[in-house]
Amino acid sequence: MLEKLPHVFGRALKSIRPGVEKTLFHDERLAAVPASISVTSLALLDGGAFDARFTADGAGVSPPLEWRGVPLNAVGVVVLVEDADSPTPRPLVHVIAHHLPGRDGGFAERALSANPPRFPTGRNSYLRTGWLPPDPPTGHGVHRYLFQVYALGADPGFGEHPGRDAVDAAVVKHGIAKGLLTATYQRA
Repeated sequence: MLEKLPHVFGRALKSIRPGVEKTLFHDERLAAVPASISVTSLALLDGGAFDARFTADGAGVSPPLEWRGVPLNAVGVVVLVEDADSPTPRPLVHVIAHHLPGRDGGFAERALSANPPRFPTGRNSYLRTGWLPPDPPTGHGVHRYLFQVYALGADPGFGEHPGRDAVDAAVVKHGIAKGLLTATYQRA
């Protein structure tokens, strides 16, 4: 959708970015939560670029993801993917996966983009469930996508499709460990 916007539009908005400090992972309220969960992907290198098949320029499927190091006392896991460089006041939410078992785990490719998704999902920034493929404006520059995994020490009491604010409150209150994988994407 945003690939159809003129290049000049993306360049004009280039300085408008929330930044990584506004992502949940870097929230100062989570400073005491240990970053002890390892987050990896067979399709993404930490700090590396997305393959176009995971974006709006390709098939738009969700990438595979794995996490290890969830504490034994975890009750559940939540996965949140945010774009720290969207031309919006807050990071753009690409997916929320919730009510995941409180242990090491992962997703296969397409698991969150299936219709319906193969795991419980919350509302992304477009108020839809499932994977929202990266779709940065042309000319806006490199976007950083933070794949965040949180172990929770208590049931967060989420409804069926929680939004970012509900995840924020639950992680701040019940978070006992966290992990991060960052991938990038840029339209030429």
